[in-house]
Amino acid sequence: MRKVPESTVGRLSLYLRLLEEFEERGFATISSEALADRAGTTAAQVRKDLSFFGTFGKRGLGYSVPELAGELRGILGLGRSWRVALVGAGKIGAALYGYQDFRRQGFFIRAVFDADPAKIGQRWDGLQVRSERELEEVLRGEGIEIVIVAVPAEAAQGVVDRVVRAGVRGILNFAPAQLRVPSGVVLKNVNMAVEMEGLSYALANAGRERRAPSNGRG
Repeated sequence: MRKVPESTVGRLSLYLRLLEEFEERGFATISSEALADRAGTTAAQVRKDLSFFGTFGKRGLGYSVPELAGELRGILGLGRSWRVALVGAGKIGAALYGYQDFRRQGFFIRAVFDADPAKIGQRWDGLQVRSERELEEVLRGEGIEIVIVAVPAEAAQGVVDRVVRAGVRGILNFAPAQLRVPSGVVLKNVNMAVEMEGLSYALANAGRERRAPSNGRG
C-alpha cells in the first residue's frame, strides 16, 4: 500500500464522523459531493483519500453509508477495543477521562496515574488513581497499548521514556514539550497553545490582501 499522508488519515476520521451522522439520520447512500460539502473539501479529494485503500462506491450511485463507515472503522483500527492508560490526573487528564467519544470509538482507559499524593487514591468512576511509581508494572500487567500523557512539560520526557521501556508503542502527548521516542513508537502531539496561535493568526490576517512585492518601478 502507498504511504498515506497524515492529512488523509485526519480526513478519514472526519468522513467517519459525518457518515455516522448520516447513518443516524437514515441515509442509505451518499455521493462524494455531499460528503465533501459537509467535510469542507472537494469530491476529488474524497475520492483520492479513499483510493489509498481500495475502490469504494459505484459510479452514479455513490457510497453505501453503513458499508463505507464500516470500511473506515477497519482502516482506522476501530474494529477492536484498545487498552489505554492516562498519566496525569489534573484538569486536562480529568477532561480526557470524561470524554465519551473515546469509549464510543473503542478506546478504554484502564489505568490513571499521578505523582501528586493528594490525587493518588482518588476514585474516578470506580477506577483508582495510582501512584506513578507503579507505572511500568501496571502498563505491563494490564496489557496497555496506548498511553495518554497529560503532565507538565518538564516531566513529560521522563514519563515517555518509562512508557516506552514498558513496551507501549502508541503515545498521545498533551504536554507542551518536544519529545523524543525511538523508531517503532508512534507519538502524536496535541499542543493546544499552537492550535490557538494558528487560530489567532488566521483571525488577525482575515481579509488582508496579499500585495505583490514591488518591482522598484514607481
